[in-house]
Amino acid sequence: MKRMGNAARLAVAITAMTALAGPGLAQNAPPQQAPSTLRQGVVAIVNDNIISSYDLQQRVLLLIATSGVQPTAQNTPQFEQEAVNELIDESIEMQEVRRAEKDQKFKIVADDDAVNRRIDEIAQQSPYKSGARLLEAFADAGISPDTFRAQVRTDISWQDWMHGRYGGSRLKISQAQINTVIDEMQNEASKPQYLLGEILIDADHAGGMQQAEAAGDQLVTQLQQGAPFTQVARQFSASSTAATGGDTGWLSDAQLPAELRPVVEQLRPGELSKPIAAENGVYIVLLRDKRAGSTSELISLKQAAISLPPDASPQSVAAAQQKLIALRGQLKDGCDDLEARAAKVDGVVAGDLGEADLKDLKAEFRDAVQPLAVGQVTEPIRTDAGLHLIAVCGRRVAGVNIPPRDEIEARLKEQEIGLISKRQLRDLRNSATIEFP
Repeated sequence: MKRMGNAARLAVAITAMTALAGPGLAQNAPPQQAPSTLRQGVVAIVNDNIISSYDLQQRVLLLIATSGVQPTAQNTPQFEQEAVNELIDESIEMQEVRRAEKDQKFKIVADDDAVNRRIDEIAQQSPYKSGARLLEAFADAGISPDTFRAQVRTDISWQDWMHGRYGGSRLKISQAQINTVIDEMQNEASKPQYLLGEILIDADHAGGMQQAEAAGDQLVTQLQQGAPFTQVARQFSASSTAATGGDTGWLSDAQLPAELRPVVEQLRPGELSKPIAAENGVYIVLLRDKRAGSTSELISLKQAAISLPPDASPQSVAAAQQKLIALRGQLKDGCDDLEARAAKVDGVVAGDLGEADLKDLKAEFRDAVQPLAVGQVTEPIRTDAGLHLIAVCGRRVAGVNIPPRDEIEARLKEQEIGLISKRQLRDLRNSATIEFP
C-alpha cells in the first residue's frame, strides 16, 4: 500500500472527478456499493484512536470511485485491506503532526482555509471547476465530503511537516549527484528503451507473497475487463510512480528490476503482463511503447591550429608541434580558455568548430577525441592543412533532452524527502500500538 504525497493525491482526486462525471457514476445516480464483509463498530484502534466501520466503508467507496475497478465479492477484501492500511497510516501521520505541533508550539495541522484551497485547486483541473461542486459529486456517489476533506487535511499536514523538517537548506544535493543523473541519461540513451506503466503490490502490506499474487491476479482481470490502468495504479501501487498513474518514463534494460527484464522484452506495445513476482512484492506491467536506442553521439569541439602545407619541412612541423604542446600545457580547461591563450601565441588560430556527429568527423579527429572527456584536449594532430589541438567542449546522445540542472536537483530533493517520509512512517507504524478488536 502506498502513502501518497501531494502530487499523487491531486492526480487521484482529478481522476475521481472524471470518473464520477462519467456514465458509470452519473450525478444523482444511486451510490455504487461494494458487497460488504465489514463488521459493524470498531475496525481498528491506533494508539487509542478509533477507526470505525463507517470510516472504512466510506474509504472503500472512495477507493472504488477513484480506481475505476468494479467492486465484486472477490475483490472487496482487497479494497478493504487497502482502505484499512490507508486509514491506519493517516491516523499515525496525523498523530505525529499533532505531537510535533504541540512540542514546537507552531501551527502544522492544515486549517480549513488550506483544505478548501487545495480542494478548489483540485476541482479547477476537473470537470467540476469548484470545490463545492466537487464535494457535491462525492456526496451523490455516497461519499461524505468529510471523508475527502480528512484525507486532504492529513496529506497537506504530513507533507508540510516533512518538507519543513527535512527540506530547504537542510537537504543538500551535490553537483556530483546531478552529474551522475546526467551521465546515466546520456549512457542509457544509446540502448533499447521501454515506456512502461507499472503497478507494484507490496507483499508486506498485502499480508505476504501469496496474498500479493492473488491481489495481482484480481487486478489483471479487472484491467483486462477495462479498468483504467492509470487509476488502478494510483490507488493500488506501492511504487513511487503511482503519483503519475504508474508511468515510469522511458527506461532501458539496466534500469528495470531484474525480474521484469525478460518479461518486458517479450511484450508488444499495448500488451499487459501477468503478475510478476519480485523481491519486494508483485509487479503488473503495461508496455506502452518501445524504441531503439539512439546511435548518434553529438560532440562540441574547439580547436587551436597552425597552418602548414602538406610538404612542410620536418623542422617546420617540429617547431609548430612544440608551440601547440606548450599551449596545451597552459590550458586549465580546454574549452574555457583555449581561444584567449591561443591569441597570445604567434601563428596560432583558434575557433569554435560547433557540434557534429562523432561518426562524421575525419578519421584522425574522430580517433583522437573519442576517448576524451569533456574539457580534455588532444595531442597535436597532423593533417594536410596543418597541426591541430582539439578540445572537447560537450558530448550528448542525439535525441536526449537533458533537463536543466535546477530541475534535476529539485527532482532529487523530492525523491529524497519521499524516502525519508516513507522511512519515518514505517518507523512510526512499527512503534505504534495497533489493535484489531
